[in-house]
Amino acid sequence: MLDWEQAQLDRLVADIFGFHALQLGMPELDGLRANRMQHRWLALDAAYQDWTTTAPMQAPTSLRCDFEALPFPNNSLDLVLMPHALELAKDPHHTLREVERVLMPEGRVVIAGFNPASLWGMWQRMGRWGVNSALVLPQGEFITYWRLRDWLRLLDLEVEDGCFGFYRPMVRHETQLQRLRWMERAGEKWWPVLGAVYFVVARKRVRSMRMVGKLKRPRLAPAAAPAVVAQRGIHDLPGA
Repeated sequence: MLDWEQAQLDRLVADIFGFHALQLGMPELDGLRANRMQHRWLALDAAYQDWTTTAPMQAPTSLRCDFEALPFPNNSLDLVLMPHALELAKDPHHTLREVERVLMPEGRVVIAGFNPASLWGMWQRMGRWGVNSALVLPQGEFITYWRLRDWLRLLDLEVEDGCFGFYRPMVRHETQLQRLRWMERAGEKWWPVLGAVYFVVARKRVRSMRMVGKLKRPRLAPAAAPAVVAQRGIHDLPGA
């Protein structure tokens, strides 16, 4: 799954230009490696705990901070990556508002999340019900794709792109995973919105000020022309 997510991030961020980019969480993914911005940071939450036990850290940590209070000024970042950051956040609404604050106008945010309407989502619910103790996200909650789109719309973040993927179930052995490769082709064709992971790309739109009604311009009163004084010649003098 991490390999598929890394490939999607490389594809989505390769043509996004600017100067400042930030990845929030998931050091198992180097989400900015295909991006060419000059300044790139990886931020980890102050209380970060690795929920993947096998994947090594791919990107070096730049800073530790609270995702609900990012140490960046308003309108300062061109790109923010959020691979599963909202699902692990204490307050996903506030975290998303904080990302909107630091994004520049026309800046982009790329969000990855687990799909509750998938085999992985079923596995997560079974773990919550006590059927199996091995959860996909023991520390967080899944957020539906359409619910996330509503949140973005409220913040004037316009969705530009999105995709679903990884249709195989959560299995423990590599051989079983390879035998189920046919589910990827079938899922893309027959049940595309039931992938285990989804990606959303949104752009920050800033509404410009518009004048309402007719623009009234002050009328200029016509100025009187100056009087022309004719000079009198010598033949006009009395007695000439």
